[in-house]
Amino acid sequence: MMRTCVLLALLCTPALSRFISRSDDFESTEVVVASLSASNHHGAPFPPGSHGSRAGWYYGDDPSSASVDGLPWLGDKDLCAVLKKSPDAIQCPTRASKPTKTYGRRSAAVPDPTPSPSTTPTPTYVTVFSGLDASVQGSGYITYGLVDSVSDCETFCNTVSNCIFFNSYYDVNGKDLNPKLTCSLYSVVHTAADATNTGGQTEPDGSVDYISDSSGYALST
Repeated sequence: MMRTCVLLALLCTPALSRFISRSDDFESTEVVVASLSASNHHGAPFPPGSHGSRAGWYYGDDPSSASVDGLPWLGDKDLCAVLKKSPDAIQCPTRASKPTKTYGRRSAAVPDPTPSPSTTPTPTYVTVFSGLDASVQGSGYITYGLVDSVSDCETFCNTVSNCIFFNSYYDVNGKDLNPKLTCSLYSVVHTAADATNTGGQTEPDGSVDYISDSSGYALST
């Protein structure tokens, strides 16, 4: 009984309700989580540009946007809590919290100028290519979704196991006329020579999509 109540409460959250309402197949939280598993390429089993491809998730600050309606929002705390209990599923990135300003009495003690050592180095990336009109098609595909910025895509790559390269670009006049940035992740590094997807798919309204501002970034540390 308690398990049923918890599931019903989760299904009422904005991220889950929008996602589930768009598909009759997703009738439970378990199925939503399963769809985001590594074996299903985290919700995007078909690489971008291939037949039947569709973004698997959205990570950003605008979940109410019509362009991401129906996608799991990996910023919803309830969905993230469920995913955290499923190691095989994609995990929500942890956003850096802003420092809290505190007020108190001045201390006569002199602060230690020595910075605390960082236990986990921040991953850095190098630009492999940029400004292309084609996106990557190649081996090592992990998943792809929609983000608000290149920084969001980088953050997401840091979250996904084996991700060492990401390709960000705009699919102009793409599926649902999406204005969001596409973020595709790979376990191998690609070069501009692998950017062969230029779009060219005819949309229901007769428009033809094309790729713009495609950039590739490789993990360096």
